[in-house]
Amino acid sequence: MKENTLSLKDFYKGKKVFVTGHTGFKGSWMCRTLIQMGAEVTGYSLEPPTDPALFDIADIKDHIDSITGDIRDFESLKKAFDKACPEIVIHMAAQPIVRTSYEQPVMTYETNVMGTVNVLECVRLTDSVRSVLNVTTDKVYKNNEWEWGYRETDELCGFDPYSNSKSCSELVTYSYKNSFFGTGQRKCTISTMRAGNVIGGGDFARDRIIPDCIRAVLSGNEIIVRNKDSIRPYQFVMEPVYAYLLLAAMQYDDISFEGSYNVGPDEGDILTTGEITDMFCNKWNKDHEGASWKSESDMGPHEAGFLKLDTSKIRTRLLWKNKTTISDAIDRIIEWVDVWNGKGDIPSCMNRQIEDYLN
Repeated sequence: MKENTLSLKDFYKGKKVFVTGHTGFKGSWMCRTLIQMGAEVTGYSLEPPTDPALFDIADIKDHIDSITGDIRDFESLKKAFDKACPEIVIHMAAQPIVRTSYEQPVMTYETNVMGTVNVLECVRLTDSVRSVLNVTTDKVYKNNEWEWGYRETDELCGFDPYSNSKSCSELVTYSYKNSFFGTGQRKCTISTMRAGNVIGGGDFARDRIIPDCIRAVLSGNEIIVRNKDSIRPYQFVMEPVYAYLLLAAMQYDDISFEGSYNVGPDEGDILTTGEITDMFCNKWNKDHEGASWKSESDMGPHEAGFLKLDTSKIRTRLLWKNKTTISDAIDRIIEWVDVWNGKGDIPSCMNRQIEDYLN
């Protein structure tokens, strides 16, 4: 298959990029990547959602215009847009945890649905914006526990409040795009991208398998796996980050690339939770010791058992392809953990991993 030869470094150098949710795990990797590309980044988000936080460890705040704010607060968000005059908007802010959505459904819907409305309304009122990407999730689909991957044309109807709110976010985006940015209206391309489970160094979130693994081994505890047979499309964090940046760049001057896209791993990297935990333990124990796990269901709320994406569209339309296997991703995570645990230079570690990926 042909490879996309667009130089994102050349494209983003000097571009004004507005990133919501920049203090989160994936948002921090996004900002670190844009900083290396020479973009002028404005971030808008709540304070980092975890302690410790990758945003702080990665030394991002001093290299961008970081604004603390809630996407539910339209007036604050609009002031940030007016100040930044962005050309590109990457909307990543969300309440992203399934279990939290059961505990706080109203907050989840307010953030993921009305937050998206507020972002798109700011875009509508900001003439400088040329390209918008709403980052959603593989969980937007009505999950039929199929053995084949969901396509972009399949029904949207997430089960739990998190997944459903992201389905609603997709519909909001579709409505705004057609109502205000359609044929003969203002030139601004708007797309959504649905990513699988993302792993990488610096994720400290609760109820995610790799952060759970790291917390356990560093504290000398056994890893607890809740749903060992659940199948998820795990992928290294730079895979979707690169895909987001690629789509935002390609649709900047060409509306034909606008649309909804899945981004996920190759077929061989779609693993059960038990399999990825085995892989982590085996790799950890090569240079460390003590990594082991046990299956222990906590009778938590419903979560999908089988989830898989069809990524034919992004591979065909954008000529995107995976560059990192899950095995490589675990190696990079352990490298990150060793640098962090040894009080080393995390920004340099991340820069190196980003450059390795881009090159």
